[in-house]
Amino acid sequence: MLEELTSKLPKLPTLASVRKMSPISRKEMNNGLLFLSPWLFGFVAFTLLPMLATLFFSFINLNITDGIFSTPKFVGLDNYAHLLKDPQAGVSPGFWFSSKTPSSFLITIKFALYALPVGIFAPLLLALLMNNRHLKGQFIFRSLFYMPYIVPFVASVFLWGGMLNTETGWINRLLLSMGMAKDAVPQWANDVNWVYPTYVIMGIWGIGNAMLIMLAGLQGVPTELYDAAKVDGANQWATFWSITFPMISPVIFYNLTLNIIGLFQYFLVPLVVNNGTGRPGGATLFYNLYLYKTFFTYQDMSYGSTLAWFLFVVILVITVLLFSTAKYWVYYAAEARS
Repeated sequence: MLEELTSKLPKLPTLASVRKMSPISRKEMNNGLLFLSPWLFGFVAFTLLPMLATLFFSFINLNITDGIFSTPKFVGLDNYAHLLKDPQAGVSPGFWFSSKTPSSFLITIKFALYALPVGIFAPLLLALLMNNRHLKGQFIFRSLFYMPYIVPFVASVFLWGGMLNTETGWINRLLLSMGMAKDAVPQWANDVNWVYPTYVIMGIWGIGNAMLIMLAGLQGVPTELYDAAKVDGANQWATFWSITFPMISPVIFYNLTLNIIGLFQYFLVPLVVNNGTGRPGGATLFYNLYLYKTFFTYQDMSYGSTLAWFLFVVILVITVLLFSTAKYWVYYAAEARS
């Protein structure tokens, strides 16, 4: 599988091939590197070096409170051993159901089971509606559905927090005005049974970008395929499953990959709405939030780096597994022609 991925990547020039370059080709390469140098500097300074630093931190005992001039102690794999025994992180399946402390890793997985289907099917259904030739004012609706995505995410979270406020939010006031009993009104983010649906509702607010990507995939499906299906007497479901889905499967795969990565890094909504406290009942102490608190609240750089690298490995493994399954259900027209 890895061989297939690497075979599709462009091969880097060898030192011998660079030496054999003509003066014009070498000048073009130097100009290209010159234009790429700001990005290369930013990548090395703000991505590669911090990653290597956190990898080093995970093998030492480093706390900011010890002072910047303190000599860190090399502890080997002790931080990773502590991670496996930490019930708050809960990366070991043994803690998922036996520990009284909520497992942040299990919390992240449970929320993903709520949010992932919505994050995939809601933009797809909306794109199908926007692509319907019988819909009037398509451009207006597309703009309206995309506009919330432009709103800064923190601002939209505060907006939703106000709307879903249990006391002053207009949604609960509307429910009360419709005759719902006060005890039956949802507590939204303050209720263990409602907090995940609440977060999912907030996430639907920003699906405009995914909708446009899905819509672009739908509009790229050749119309002659639909004409042939109509001639063959295929119904709408058969047309969607046999033509539409295979043709837009690369777009669905793209959104699925981004959604999975984003859900494992879920952080900002519980930090803003529930102040990062884990309320109610520890149900919102997501893994990435626990990582953030370890870094910046407890100032334990070594253990925070260990948490970050474990998350990196988990996302990497899931992404590789996802790519390994793509050959069974993702259809690329260019590969089919070749």
